[in-house]
Amino acid sequence: MPSFTLYGWLVCAWVLTVSFQYGYHISALNQLQDVLTCRRIDTSTPVHHMGLPTCIPMNDATFSLVTSLFTIGGLCGSLFANIAMDRYGRKGATRLSSVCNAAGALLSAVAASVTAIAVGRFLVGLAAGIGICVGPIYLAEIAHPNIRGNIGVGTQLAIVIGIMVTQVMGFGFATPKHWRLVLFISAALSIIQFFMSHIITESPVYLKRIGLPEQQKRALQRLWNDYVSRDSEESAEQPLIENEERPSPGMGDRTTVTLPQLFHTPELRRALFIAVFAMTSQQLSGINAVLYYSNAILSRALPALAPYVSLAITVVNFLMTFPPIFLIERLGRKQLMRLSVAGAILSHLAVGYGLDAGMVTISSIAITVFVMSFAVGLGPVPFVIIPEVAPSYASSSISSVALSVNWIMNFVVGLVFLPLRNFLANGDPTKEGRVFYVFAGALLCSSLAFSKFYKR
Repeated sequence: MPSFTLYGWLVCAWVLTVSFQYGYHISALNQLQDVLTCRRIDTSTPVHHMGLPTCIPMNDATFSLVTSLFTIGGLCGSLFANIAMDRYGRKGATRLSSVCNAAGALLSAVAASVTAIAVGRFLVGLAAGIGICVGPIYLAEIAHPNIRGNIGVGTQLAIVIGIMVTQVMGFGFATPKHWRLVLFISAALSIIQFFMSHIITESPVYLKRIGLPEQQKRALQRLWNDYVSRDSEESAEQPLIENEERPSPGMGDRTTVTLPQLFHTPELRRALFIAVFAMTSQQLSGINAVLYYSNAILSRALPALAPYVSLAITVVNFLMTFPPIFLIERLGRKQLMRLSVAGAILSHLAVGYGLDAGMVTISSIAITVFVMSFAVGLGPVPFVIIPEVAPSYASSSISSVALSVNWIMNFVVGLVFLPLRNFLANGDPTKEGRVFYVFAGALLCSSLAFSKFYKR
């Protein structure tokens, strides 16, 4: 079976670092909230440690604002990621992401005020926005076509590992003297990634597009263990849309498609809709809403394990991300999405029923099944298909739009979830499950739209 060389696996791991950092910072501040905001202090806690305050006083509203800056930064990063990818290459955009993350994490690590940690949070969000756009494209362009789907699942796996690592670190580092180490570690990893970039090759597809065929050939020879010149060079850039729906030859192989051009190019419309509806389905699945309830529900069902509930759910997510690595080429992207969506919708209905009926056991089982269903398809597949359905010269713009929609939907779902739950329940705790019926309907609509455009 075609695969990477040892050097190819190194490049793959280097690229996945940006996805790991994305997951790392999704969870980082949540694990440190109590100690960071001065809630977990006593008379024995020193005011300063190594010249820095041991905590930064914040109320819930301020902490929520600081946390939300990650999403705002992510949206900004995604909106401009296509410019970075097309101007500096996939490697250059990844380096830019590592620089922003190093600066943001380091600023947060030495912050002595709310302003400093807020700016740091925005910068790591900016890095995540760029990184989550370039990462899947970079992976798809360095991977052999026969294993492109398998390798593409690595994006979601790296994100989940990042979340899991910060949750584990929270048990040992969430103290007044050690919480800053969580942020220092992230900065150090980005600095290492930046300096390693000198031995990392650029994407062969990008090298071909800018007119460097000899460098493309050398890159493929270093990345693939079964490199065959002509077939490899042609297959490296092969998208998964039918020939009649590819952009016309008049656009040229090296022409960068800007965002305005993307919206006015009919030949690219289907690929854009596929990417957007895939990312919309990922967020409308209500993964963040389910996780919001999971702690409260599972803590009631398993009171002895309450402190470990979040970690246990992430472990389930982590373990269930492995099956798609082996199944995505056998069952196909669309079949995995169908199975995932079906499981998620049924789980939503069961969670809603369990909450309304006061049946904690049903809700607990449904939440676990939902996380498993999400990990099988809705989590990894959208990241896999974006670089596959678009030509290389349009992939950066399509990715930028799709991931921007993802950030926006993430923000909207988080913004409306609690007000919508309260409105539908009308103050009755036995009706709080109704909101999950709404998520089930929204996911059904977005997944049907995705299936309409994604024929493969």
